[in-house]
Amino acid sequence: MTTVLAIDQGTSGTKAVVVDSAEGTVAVAEETVRPVYLPGGGVEQDPGELLDSVLNTGRSAVRTAGRPVDCVALANQGETVLAWDPATGTPLSPAIVWQDRRAEGICHELAEHADRFAARTGLVLDPYFSAPKMAWLRRNLTREGVVTTTDTWLVHQLTGEFVTDATTASRSLLLDLDTVAWDGELAGLFGLADERLPRIAACDEIVGTTRAFGGAAPVPVAGLIVDQQAALVAESCLEAGTAKCTYGTGAFLLANTGRSAVRSTAGLTTSVAWRARGRTPYCVDGQVYTVASAVRWLQDLGLVGSAAELDALAAADAEGVLCVPAFAGLAAPWWAPEATASLTGMTLSTRPGHLVLAVLQGIAAQVAELGRLVQADLGRPLTRLRADGGLTNSATLMQAQADIGQLPVDLYPSAHATALGAAAMARCALDPALTLEDAVGDWRPTTVYEPRWPADRAEEFRTTWTRAAAARAGKGEHA
Repeated sequence: MTTVLAIDQGTSGTKAVVVDSAEGTVAVAEETVRPVYLPGGGVEQDPGELLDSVLNTGRSAVRTAGRPVDCVALANQGETVLAWDPATGTPLSPAIVWQDRRAEGICHELAEHADRFAARTGLVLDPYFSAPKMAWLRRNLTREGVVTTTDTWLVHQLTGEFVTDATTASRSLLLDLDTVAWDGELAGLFGLADERLPRIAACDEIVGTTRAFGGAAPVPVAGLIVDQQAALVAESCLEAGTAKCTYGTGAFLLANTGRSAVRSTAGLTTSVAWRARGRTPYCVDGQVYTVASAVRWLQDLGLVGSAAELDALAAADAEGVLCVPAFAGLAAPWWAPEATASLTGMTLSTRPGHLVLAVLQGIAAQVAELGRLVQADLGRPLTRLRADGGLTNSATLMQAQADIGQLPVDLYPSAHATALGAAAMARCALDPALTLEDAVGDWRPTTVYEPRWPADRAEEFRTTWTRAAAARAGKGEHA
C-alpha cells in the first residue's frame, strides 16, 4: 500500500488530500487563499499566504489521516510567477497571478514574433502565460534574485531544489515544445536571456525530499504537474481524442492529442500533457476566464445567495436573454483581453432567473465552442466530455453543456481530480513497474448528462452566441 499526500495549490484555495492505493481518499484539508485584484488588470497573491496554505493543509491532512505518507505530490497554478532570493528562499515580489493582464504592452511589443512563438511553443503570445509576466515583473518590480513560477519556489521551500516540471514549463512561452527544453532565443526576446531557469523534471520523477509534513524520515517529493493536466490524468484521458473540462474559477477544456504536438489551427494552445514513463504526450486546450467568478458576480448583484442556489433560481428557459460572460476578456480562440461581458435580449418581463440561466448557458456555450475547435485540431469529433470542478454540482449548467455541445457529459466522481492526478504521478515515481493506467485506476461517472436539445436548436443557439462573442471581441465570427 502506497500513501501519498497530494497538494493542489490553486488560485482561490489550497487543498491537501491523503490518498492510498487501497482505501482511496482518507483525509482532506482545505484553506482559502485570496487574490488581490488591482486597477489596470493586476492580480496578485501573497507568496507567504501560498506557502502557509500548503504547509497548513498538508500537515492537517496528514494528522487527520493518522498515518505516515510515502510521498508528497504538488499540482500548481501553471502560469503564476514571482521573484525570490535563491539563497534564502525569501520572496522579492508578490506572486503575479495567471489572470494578471499588465503584460499586455510587452506582448504588443513582440507582436511581430507571434508566429515564431506559436511555432516553437504551441502557445499564443498573451499575458496569460508565464514569460510576459516574468518580463513585466523584471521591468517594474525588481531585478534581484530569480523569477520563476510558484511551483519552483514552493518546491525549493520544501526540498531546497531548483526545479519545475515539463507541463509547467510548457505554459511559459519559453519552452521548445518538440524538444521539451528551454529556448534561449525566445527568452532573449523577452529580455530574460540572463535569467537562471530551473531544471525541467518529468512528472513521475522524485525531485527531492522534505520533512515539512512531519514524520521521522525525509519523504520524497514527486508528481509535479500543472493543475489542469493533473485533472486530465485523473479523469483517464490517457488516449488521443479523450477530453475533460474543469469548472473552477475559470473553465479549462483539455484534449489529449497523443505523441503529436499539434499546432492548433483554431486558436487553441498546445502543451505537454505530462512527461512520464519516458513518454511525452501532448494536449490542446482552451480557456474560459470567468466561470465561478461569473457566479460570484451574480452573488454580488444579489441574484443568488450562493452557487448552491443556481439550480433552484435558474429559469426553465432564458426567454431570449443571451450572455457572453467575458468579465475578464475572452481567451481562445478570440484572444481579446479587452473584451467585456454582455447581456442582451432583455425586456421588462426579464426576471433574475432568466439572467441566472443566461450566464450559465453563456459559460456552457463558450466551452462548447472550445470543444468544436478541439475537434478541428484532432481531425475527428469528440464523443464525450468528462467534467470536474465545483460547478459540476449545478445540474442546470451541466445539462446546458450537454445540450449546447451536443455530446454526453460524464461527471467525475471526486471533487479532488487535480490532487488525485498528481498522486497518480507520485505513485509512478515510487514504483517504476507501475503503469500510468494502473496508477490512475478505474472510475465511473456519478451522473451522465445526455443532450436533450435537438441538433438544430443547438446549432441555432451556437450561431447566435458566437456572433455575440465575436462582437464583444471586436472581430468577425471565426471559422
